[in-house]
Amino acid sequence: MRALVVMLRLLLGLGPFALLAQTQDANRPVRAGVTMSKDTVTVGEPFEIRVRVRAPADAEIRFPDNPDSSGTVQARDPRTIVTTDSVQWLDQTATYHVAAWDLGRQRARLDDVVVLWDGPAYRGERRVPVGVTEVFVRSVLPADSALRVPKPARPLWETKAFPWWLLALLLTAIAIAIAVWWWWRRRRQPPVVVPVDPYVRAQKEFNRLEAMGLVDAGERTRFVALAVEVLRDYLAARHPDASLALTSRELVAAMRKHPTVPFEQLSRVLHEADLAKFAGWTHAEQHARDLGKAARALVEHEHHASQPQPEAQAAA
Repeated sequence: MRALVVMLRLLLGLGPFALLAQTQDANRPVRAGVTMSKDTVTVGEPFEIRVRVRAPADAEIRFPDNPDSSGTVQARDPRTIVTTDSVQWLDQTATYHVAAWDLGRQRARLDDVVVLWDGPAYRGERRVPVGVTEVFVRSVLPADSALRVPKPARPLWETKAFPWWLLALLLTAIAIAIAVWWWWRRRRQPPVVVPVDPYVRAQKEFNRLEAMGLVDAGERTRFVALAVEVLRDYLAARHPDASLALTSRELVAAMRKHPTVPFEQLSRVLHEADLAKFAGWTHAEQHARDLGKAARALVEHEHHASQPQPEAQAAA
């Protein structure tokens, strides 16, 4: 039944073109017809448009190109041309593989078919209009959703959200860099030296020396040497000319210029300490304690003597 319908449509299509060709030139009749593989398709479903032209054997048939790509019916593949074997006639069929992309009745427009003669007996050109073919495109959606709602138009300039996470990452990196720079700067700075009063330091050293119990342990020479070392450290801190590099005799000579230092007691303590350190003299336990007290008494005397006197005593 379907083949019969196609044949009838082909005959109806060939009729008008055949009559038109015969009226133009009865000796060179040209017949043409257009058929479609499907009359109802869905959106994007492929179908074929076939254009068949029959002309004399000495003619040349030029079929139009694929439909315009700007329309709703667009080509999917290049056209194909098939020639039917014949001796007296040139019978060719051009097949256009297309698809429709909108709902409802859609039209596919093809240009005219051009038939040419370029022989010694006859030269000419015959244009056979193909016309407009229509196909019905149905929707595959349910009946209640057949109406399509298009998406809103996109703006010309789209504004994207600012990447706040990138700003937070940048601020974190800056904070880390500042912290590292501050730590490196503090690390390169010399430590702050807190000045300690020489008298306070000497008192702490004497107290620590007595707490060591060297005299009770029999190390009397070491006790005397350490007590004299505390004394010399105090004098070097109080007076620039009392260098630790001076010998005992040189130190006594340098201290003669300072009235706050009793140089006779200083000379005796340094002399007896030198005898113990260099001459191997052994001090008795009580004598070693007395030398330690004498060294501490020298520090006490120099400290109090170097303090500023009240105005009343200075005037007296």
